[in-house]
Amino acid sequence: MDVRRDWQPPRPDGRRRADHTAIVGCDLVVDGVAVESPGPAADLAGLYEQARAQDGAFVWLGLHEPTEAALTRVAEVFGLHPLAVEDILHREQRVKIERYDDVAFLVIRAAQYLEHERFTATSEIVSTGFVRILVGPHFVITVRQGTVMELSSLRAELSADSDALAGGPWSVVHEILDRLVDVYVDMAAAIRTDVDLTEAAAFAPGAPVTVEQIYQLKRQLMKFKAAVLPLHRPLATLVSKQFADLPKEIRRYFSDVADHHIAAVEQVVALDDLLNALLQARLTQLTVEQNNDMRKIASWAAVAALVTAIAGIYGMNFAHMPELSWRYGYPSVMLFMLLSSAVLYRLFRRAGWL
Repeated sequence: MDVRRDWQPPRPDGRRRADHTAIVGCDLVVDGVAVESPGPAADLAGLYEQARAQDGAFVWLGLHEPTEAALTRVAEVFGLHPLAVEDILHREQRVKIERYDDVAFLVIRAAQYLEHERFTATSEIVSTGFVRILVGPHFVITVRQGTVMELSSLRAELSADSDALAGGPWSVVHEILDRLVDVYVDMAAAIRTDVDLTEAAAFAPGAPVTVEQIYQLKRQLMKFKAAVLPLHRPLATLVSKQFADLPKEIRRYFSDVADHHIAAVEQVVALDDLLNALLQARLTQLTVEQNNDMRKIASWAAVAALVTAIAGIYGMNFAHMPELSWRYGYPSVMLFMLLSSAVLYRLFRRAGWL
């Protein structure tokens, strides 16, 4: 780590400002109204002191892929637990919710649908990233990883609606989870369209959908499924007795989000079952096509074997063979070979092998 780049001159009061390179949003909210939004140049310690000095006030800080030094400084200001900081620095985390005294730590996995003209065996239609949320009595900190689920638009919407932020830091958490689940539902509908188009093409005449395409679509669904399904446990925890200290109204809102999440989970599970059935059907199609090809090959081999057998017998050059001295022996044998081949072809054709 470049110490000179991370070093900042001390302030007149002796404190160093936090590393602002990772700050993408910062608001001091009082009674649901953002009274101060200093942005990247925020004096985090000063804002937090103001929030703690007023009832119904909190700081909403947004970070995007902060460095270890920046996160450490934020942890010092807000008194974050070292284990929470360590979890944030680890890029791959399971979706979970934990409590460190009066601070809750929530890890969620956001997803984004990538538009495309035509689905191929190499198409990527699902992008995912992690969002970590730290909630205390007077602050809520969101830490994003990746480019999915930007929160600037949500911040602008909530800043214009004082009722949405009146519930304190947990109201921000509810709005984030509500938007996250809404995205899940919309993505499930978009992926359903891809699955329906793939299913229609798989049984359409002409160039069929390949197994590789179906498997790639299933891989993308599995990536989406890994983001959606694990959220069930944190949502269930938020409405359980473990968070009984939350306001009743906030818990009711979380319960509503959990209901919407169940609907998204059901859609994902149904799509997974449909893709499994489609993959099995396509494999069965390939097996039938291969069997048909093998029957055709076997039929033509039988026709060729009869002609070859007759030609091989007369090619033994024995002295005493029927019709060797007959004037019409050669054309008769040729006619017999032609007629026998036609009879075999007719039989195989009637049996559906040709």
